[in-house]
Amino acid sequence: MAQATLTITMPEQVWMWQVSTAFPETTFRMLEAVPGAGSGFALVRLTGSEVAEAVDELDDHPQISNLSTVGRTDDERTVHFDTTAPLLLFSSREAGTPIDLPVEIQDGEAVVDVTGSREQLAALADRLEQVGLRYRIERVQEQLYESQLLSERQLEVAVTAVDEGYYDTPRRCSLTELADHLGIAKSTCSETLHRAEEAIVKRFVEEFPDGRSESLEDQLVSD
Repeated sequence: MAQATLTITMPEQVWMWQVSTAFPETTFRMLEAVPGAGSGFALVRLTGSEVAEAVDELDDHPQISNLSTVGRTDDERTVHFDTTAPLLLFSSREAGTPIDLPVEIQDGEAVVDVTGSREQLAALADRLEQVGLRYRIERVQEQLYESQLLSERQLEVAVTAVDEGYYDTPRRCSLTELADHLGIAKSTCSETLHRAEEAIVKRFVEEFPDGRSESLEDQLVSD
């Protein structure tokens, strides 16, 4: 499995682009989203100094219906509504790749996190392009499950090493200091940490077919 963060530029003809660019300082955070047969339901939290005006713009938009406000403060509104243009929802559903919520939208761009196989993410990229959603890839990484990969002791030592700054640059914690913090011998700490590092690196390399270091980003853009 892989995790990717995409910044998606909305088409100018949909409500996401039109309303968010009309109020570029307002953040639209999509908390829930459910696609239907030809429409979608969304629960969105707006924050900023012009949230009242942005909600009025949403309510008047022809692609938005049944808008209701379910929470409000001076600089925040939470609304739910139906929309006839849920392009992100439809693209996600047709690619078989769920989008992780919440999704943050500001000034015509949505920051989206997705998790799936490289094939699923490539299918989502294809679908986004088909419906006119331009995107750029911010981050791609393989998802490792440390609880399955490492022993309980290895996980404890590895997590403590990160927390104490052993892997920072410059290093904030020496191997001796890490061992003292854990209450174990320096040699035991070194051996346990090495075995944890070995398991993590080998699992990461195994994710690539035939040992080739082909990145998920390459696969996404090549398709």
